[in-house]
Amino acid sequence: MYLYHFDMKTFPFGHTPDTNLFCGTVTHIEAMNVLLFSINSGEAFCKIVGEVGSGKTMLCRLLLNKLGDQRTVAYIPNPNLSVRSLHYALAKELGLRINANFREDQISQSIQNRLIKLNKKNGAVVLIIDEAQTLSDEALEALRLFTNIETEKQKLLQIILFGQPELDKHLNKNNLRQIKQRISFSYRLTALNLKQTSGYVKHRIRMVSNSEPATVNLLTSILLYFFSKGIPRLVNILCHKALMLGYAKNQKKITSVNIFKAAIDTDGVDRFIFRHAKSVITIILLSVSTTAFAFWSVA
Repeated sequence: MYLYHFDMKTFPFGHTPDTNLFCGTVTHIEAMNVLLFSINSGEAFCKIVGEVGSGKTMLCRLLLNKLGDQRTVAYIPNPNLSVRSLHYALAKELGLRINANFREDQISQSIQNRLIKLNKKNGAVVLIIDEAQTLSDEALEALRLFTNIETEKQKLLQIILFGQPELDKHLNKNNLRQIKQRISFSYRLTALNLKQTSGYVKHRIRMVSNSEPATVNLLTSILLYFFSKGIPRLVNILCHKALMLGYAKNQKKITSVNIFKAAIDTDGVDRFIFRHAKSVITIILLSVSTTAFAFWSVA
């Protein structure tokens, strides 16, 4: 596609999270610090909440990489399961073979014994659950009971919940108040601002470029920010489409026109600009002119 045209090693805005292209924005660095502090301090629960496409899965992958062989890590990416299925999933992650005829108490005891054994080797097991907003009340309660397993000094299981904002609403239920009280550390990912959006795009292009990277000017960054609302996944989709359009037109940069065309073809973008196109474009042009004039005056 456009890799040869822009002289890139790989796609800078792919749909799959690539930790090699991670851009350390303020919100993602703060979230990672909260995760690591929670784990290192031995807390039972930690919660990271963010909108769809805000970078939660990227944080999951980064955390898995950072923990490496230091801890035993169990990862459940789709926890919309019954309690029994959740137990089976956890058992499988811990390397257990569970007979289909096992009773619930037998499965729980097997998991507990495995946690004790793993604790002697690498410390507490870290269980990472993605899309945690899909957990049922019963599954959350089952997880809480597992965090009751502990030695005199530490928990045998630490649970990290990654979820959309619906997770907070879920945890506000009265019958889940015991779990909510155990979440010592939590963090809410925020959208990128204009400066961060621009830096994010330039960082990813620079990381994959073999030679002079494709350029992105101020007007393009402003349009990209307005359309994406600072959500990394939408930024990726818009930039990927804009690069394809640039390749088709033999251009060597991401242009504002191509971002506009990409936005027309993308679900989930802010449609305000389309409804008030003339007014918004006028304001953007005035903003760019004012910024350029201010920069020129200082220079």
